[in-house]
Amino acid sequence: MTTTPSFNSWVICPQPNPQANLRLFCFPYAGGNAAIFRTWPNNLPSNVEVCAVEYPGRGRQIQSAPLTRLEPLVEAIAPVLLPYLDKPFAFFGHSMGGLVSFELTRLLRSQYSLAPFHLFISARRAPQLPPIKPPLHILSDADLQKELRSLNGTPKAVLESEELMQIFLPILRADFAVLETYIYTQKQPLECPITAFGGLQDQDVSHEALQGWREQTIAAFSLHEFNGDHFFIHSHQELLFKLISQELQMRKRS
Repeated sequence: MTTTPSFNSWVICPQPNPQANLRLFCFPYAGGNAAIFRTWPNNLPSNVEVCAVEYPGRGRQIQSAPLTRLEPLVEAIAPVLLPYLDKPFAFFGHSMGGLVSFELTRLLRSQYSLAPFHLFISARRAPQLPPIKPPLHILSDADLQKELRSLNGTPKAVLESEELMQIFLPILRADFAVLETYIYTQKQPLECPITAFGGLQDQDVSHEALQGWREQTIAAFSLHEFNGDHFFIHSHQELLFKLISQELQMRKRS
């Protein structure tokens, strides 16, 4: 019988589940941390072990400097994930996490001949599409804070605390740099199914931008949209869990 590997500051499993026969790895959005997913095990099938990935600069990795480029981030995640890939696994990534999980999937394929059985991409434009907004990571602190208010993803208490913003802004700036310096390279489409999730009121990720993920797999593709903005991951959790569970249960039966 396999068990959850011992302590690892990169991978946090809120409710270790040695009996699970599937693992779902969850990748946070820009500025987010692994704690976003702490309640997910309560809402997904009992045969699934949820493991959240902690980026440097936050949570258990608060002592590590945040990375500002995608390639080094993905190259750092891959080897620490390997001990957890002894069971069938899937990836879920929201916004920045969607891009991280996609490039990690490509790296695992090329370097380790491993692949998730399903890729869930949430609130992220297809990688081959050009950016539609000027970069945020080069803004002044004041302008970046103004942008954060409009994005509606940062708690008001954090935005209004000078002390918290001094901690939060460098992390967020680094994460935006990861996204905004990314250069897409064309490679063979993935062989795992992709499910894309989006918010109908998301100003940054359109229906067409989500549909673009169809090009990234030769397997099945599906798209589900919620009546919410970019952070429907919080406002529409019940339906999101239901859709993810359906796909995971299909894997259990196959």
